[in-house]
Amino acid sequence: MDPADLTEAEERLGCPLPVELTNLLRETNGIEGPYGEGTVWPLSRIVTDNLHFWSDSAFADLYMPFGALLFFGDNGGGDQFAFVRTPARPDVFVWEHEDDSRRWVALDLQDYLGRSLADDGGDGWYQ
Repeated sequence: MDPADLTEAEERLGCPLPVELTNLLRETNGIEGPYGEGTVWPLSRIVTDNLHFWSDSAFADLYMPFGALLFFGDNGGGDQFAFVRTPARPDVFVWEHEDDSRRWVALDLQDYLGRSLADDGGDGWYQ
């Protein structure tokens, strides 16, 4: 991936991407899980989905604010994974769309990848 694409993405998002995530995106531009789930989204989806979640006024009526989260992946069934951007930290949280809960699931991106990919595409690793 071209470093200029990462710089442009950070400018559009208004925040830096976590170092672990930028390193992975430079090598792969995302990781698809065994059943097509977006384990780590491509950079373009990271930008568009986050901008959408942060600005869609319809979400304000349904969910707690998303501004503190930086989404980067999903389980294929609606739950999404995110870093906390305010304050920036390496931990990974899951947003469960059914009940709008947000909870810790991994120490960092490496831990998240190890757990999520070892589960063969299921969501049992974070339940």
